[in-house]
Amino acid sequence: MHRSFPVQPKMPYSIINDSKVVIDYSAIFCGSPAKLLKSGLFMEVTRRFYARIAKKKSPAYLFLREKLPHVGDRGMPSLLADLFLHLVGYSADELAERDGRFAAILGGEGREWLAAFGRDLYNFWRRYERFIYLEMPKKSGGGRVEMHHAHFVSACENLRDLILETNRIISESLSGMEPNVYRQLPAGSNMGMLLERIDWRHPKFLAHFKNVPFIRLALIEPPLILYSRSNTRKGVFREIPKISPSMLRINPQEWFCFPVKAGELTVFVYFHQDYISLGLSLCNLFEIAEFEDIHQKAPDAVVLFGVSGKGMEGPTEYCEDKKSGIMVGLVKHSVETEYFGYFKKMILTLHNAVMINRGRLPVHGAMVHIRLKNGGHSNIVIMGDSGAGKSETLEALRLIAEEHFSEMKVIFDDMGSLGVDSRGRVTASGTEIGAFVRLDDLSPRYAYEEIDRSIFINPDKKNARLVVPISQYKEVAGRYPVDLFLYANNYEPVENGKKIIEFFRTADDALDVFNLGARLAKGTTDEKGLVHTYFANPFGAWQRMSEHEAIAQKTVRAMFRSGVMVGEIRTRLGIEGMEQEGPMACAMELKKVLFALPRVKKR
Repeated sequence: MHRSFPVQPKMPYSIINDSKVVIDYSAIFCGSPAKLLKSGLFMEVTRRFYARIAKKKSPAYLFLREKLPHVGDRGMPSLLADLFLHLVGYSADELAERDGRFAAILGGEGREWLAAFGRDLYNFWRRYERFIYLEMPKKSGGGRVEMHHAHFVSACENLRDLILETNRIISESLSGMEPNVYRQLPAGSNMGMLLERIDWRHPKFLAHFKNVPFIRLALIEPPLILYSRSNTRKGVFREIPKISPSMLRINPQEWFCFPVKAGELTVFVYFHQDYISLGLSLCNLFEIAEFEDIHQKAPDAVVLFGVSGKGMEGPTEYCEDKKSGIMVGLVKHSVETEYFGYFKKMILTLHNAVMINRGRLPVHGAMVHIRLKNGGHSNIVIMGDSGAGKSETLEALRLIAEEHFSEMKVIFDDMGSLGVDSRGRVTASGTEIGAFVRLDDLSPRYAYEEIDRSIFINPDKKNARLVVPISQYKEVAGRYPVDLFLYANNYEPVENGKKIIEFFRTADDALDVFNLGARLAKGTTDEKGLVHTYFANPFGAWQRMSEHEAIAQKTVRAMFRSGVMVGEIRTRLGIEGMEQEGPMACAMELKKVLFALPRVKKR
């Protein structure tokens, strides 16, 4: 029997790790500045800010202690909250006359100190990663109530506008002047989500997850900068034979579910609220599943991100439940796993395991569909492990050859799958609508071009990342015949007769290179130096090597039979000093190959 924690009343807000605040907007709704300043959340933020300046013995703190020596540190936050509440209705002069409690700090230079305190408190609030959610109501007799998207967006915007208005009123009351410049800062939520409880066809061992609400809509205010306590992914995703009940014990009041479409699959991604910033960032990477994909349906896979780890040997494990056919991934709650790559790669590992079950070949790489102005079009796949230079090469190609393209459409930028159709052609499909790209090796122009839609993760650290939407789901989920298939070699220099692009003569030659999976580690994981990964894919391929090998043999040989050009491209991304020049040189050669391909207008 599986035991879950009893359902407790949910608090209207949670402050996590002194860096995130999660707000139930329906429980804390404030329709006016006065109600906002009376809220428990404002009081809690004021208390935390005051404790911070008290610890630092800041000038503002010393001023308050000097002017109000009879008010202790415990009572000061309440007094200040009450002061700001009164400043909404009165000017500083009026308040000093009406309430003697505040006369000592509203005279002389006191207003300047209070204005500085208010600005610092406002900035302290804005440094939090801020999340709000609304839950769809249910009809009294059961049934479903639809909330219009505009109402959800309006609720998120109302909180931002209310905080801006409140801050401005208090500033004007203290200064006696209106500002000459208004800055519309994102002072409300960074991310919002609309929740709905939906009945789904769950196996018994996941029954206690039925009380976790699904995210139906998401709202973000980009550009958004997030910080996670870990910045690389470590270890491997280990397949285990079964899941024990101890692994699944959760408090559902602290969890959310983000249902995503990973290619043709539906994956329910459950995450603990401590991981909310990373969990919600999935909205820039995967399509949100529709109600019809969830209601009375069983998912293809389930991710449980932030479990206790009891009964687990490592931080990341997954299992196929033979009875239901559902793939289940587990990620342990720890500082180590607080990295977006664990979300992304666990989803893709489960996708790959399902694809192998269905006889398709998972491919770790990137693919673009290119249509030339002269009418020709080609589909290019570059396979390679993390840091091999696949995305960087395709981005460089876009920069140097854009004038010749009428369209360059990204089909996938990390994981896809290959199959052989009834005509013997090898076709490819993608998984993600976005990309999780490494900023270190991309041109600054790329980041600036995408800044208005992007989520930046740890931009000031090594392996800084950008999560950005790049494609439409219907395009990603299509089936595209492959024309050019290349393995990304990031470690070999172009010398001693070696060329930037070389093509294999036989399928066996290609399979030898793919099976070896060599690359120079780039610091995106805990690997160092020249490493080897079977088929450049640690996400499900080596775990099911025998099944994968049979599919790989069939697929690669079909490439050679059907005329796909199969080769190796030396990106040199792992060679110091070649991070920009290597992919650019590859793009120049790739452009030549592209224009030499047969210009087939119909398939």
